[in-house]
Order: sequence, then C-alpha cells, then structure tokens
Amino acid sequence: MDNKFNPITLCCQEKFDKVLKECPQLTSDYTFANIWGWTDYYGLELNCSDDLVWIRQTKPELIHWAPLGNWDNVDWEKCELMNTPGTKFTRIPEKLAMRLQDIFGDKIILDENRDHFDYVYSVEELIELRGKKFHKKKNLLRQFIKNYNFEYREITPDCVEEVLEMQFDWYRWQEENNSSAALVAENEAISKVMKEMDTITHLTGGTLRIDGRIIAYTIAEPLGDDTIVIHFEKGNTYFKGVYQAINQMFLENSAGNKTFVNREQDLGEPGLRKAKLSYHQVDFMKKYEITVR
Repeated sequence: MDNKFNPITLCCQEKFDKVLKECPQLTSDYTFANIWGWTDYYGLELNCSDDLVWIRQTKPELIHWAPLGNWDNVDWEKCELMNTPGTKFTRIPEKLAMRLQDIFGDKIILDENRDHFDYVYSVEELIELRGKKFHKKKNLLRQFIKNYNFEYREITPDCVEEVLEMQFDWYRWQEENNSSAALVAENEAISKVMKEMDTITHLTGGTLRIDGRIIAYTIAEPLGDDTIVIHFEKGNTYFKGVYQAINQMFLENSAGNKTFVNREQDLGEPGLRKAKLSYHQVDFMKKYEITVR
C-alpha cells in the first residue's frame, strides 16, 4: 500500500463493490451507501491498490478502518500500518480482528467495541412477528393496519424529493427536543445518500403513505447474498404503530428473498439500544478497536 489517500467520489463505486464482495465478513459500515453518506462527517478517504481498498477517517482524528478485499491474501507482517506504533484502527470486523491478534499477539491492543456491534435479525421472524416475544410489536402493527388507510410503495428515484420533505419534517420535530451534533450529522448523511438514489446502484427501500403523503420510509441496501442492511428508517409517530409497520412491510414486500436483516449499531445510545434489543436479534456482528504498540 502506498500512502496516497484520496477523497471519495461516486466514481469509486465500481472498484468498491468489487473488493467488498471478496471480504470474508461483511458489516454494515462498509457498504458504499454508508461510506458515501458519512464521508463528509468523518472526512473519509480511500487508497485503492490492485487487491484492496483502504479506508481512513480524518475527523476528529486520523484513524483507519478495515481494508476491503480478501484479507487472507494480505501479507500482514509486511504491512506498513501494522508496523507503525501508535496506528489506530476502528470498526474492525471480528474475523479480521482475530486474524490480526493471531499474527501480532501483544504487539497490538485489541478492544471489543460493543457500541459498534451490528444487530442481525431473522427476516422471517420480523415479517411474521409470531409468539409471545413479539406480542407488543404485532399488536401495534395490527392497530396501524386497522386504524389507517395506508399505502406501501417501494422507494424509486422519482419520490426522492417527497422522502427528503418527510425527513426534513422528522428532523424538525426531533430538533425541538434534541439538537445534538449526531442528529445534525445523520440528517446530512440521509440527504447526501438520497440525492444519489439513482446513482448508488444497490439502494432500495420503501415508503408508507396516508392520503398520498409519505409518513414513513426505509433506505436499505443488500449486504452479500443473504442479508439486507437498513441504513435509515424514519416515521411520523403521530400514527401509532408506524415504526412497526414500515419495518414489517418493507421486509415483507421488498426483502422477503433475504434470510437476515442487519439493522446496524446502537452507538451506545440507551434508547436506541433498548429499541434494537426489543426486536430480538439472532446474532451480533462484533467489531473491535486496534492500536499498534
């Protein structure tokens, strides 16, 4: 790897998608839509070699992410970054973290980062919502179906402006109670991704409408052959059960051919963690922080 990192552009997508398919483990952080959406916030840059794409963030500090490609083909002992004391890595998937620990032992400090664990669920379970553990979710879904004359539609480029309008309204509602930097950053990431709906090749999603107006949406992307990852999901809570409805209906109508749904991480936010746990994940995708001694 040379030391030449460049800003991320839409032209990177083809190379990015090619090496992503070769990764032994796929987590939500490394899809192109996620990288594109958050590139300004984290100051993300890419270094593309023949076999790998290296990612680093420059804000608020310089720190590397996992490279994309076949990790088994890398001569890690000759990797400059792994031989530079003080080098930091973040969001390292478990398989790569364990491989590096086997190679370098106490030459690296390895820390599990619970806040970045991806939540992985069964698509079938979240469509059917069977049994006692899903009773509250099912009840809210039934109330939504009974109480509202709604329409589900897949997201298409021609409805981007409507989605952005609904997102702006949602952001304004939230801002009244929580004007955090994270909320601002997420709103900017959503806008950045949605504006390239017709350019980012794998984006999908769904909307719920009442009286022709969007009251909930999901933005998603395939992650490998058997998984769909939910990047963003927002709803107008004036309509009771709206989140249970958009979650279930998107999976049933637009992702029924997938086995798993990855709903990303909770970032240590207590309310978000409680909500994600309430859907009863079938697995976590663990991630680690690494510092080279």
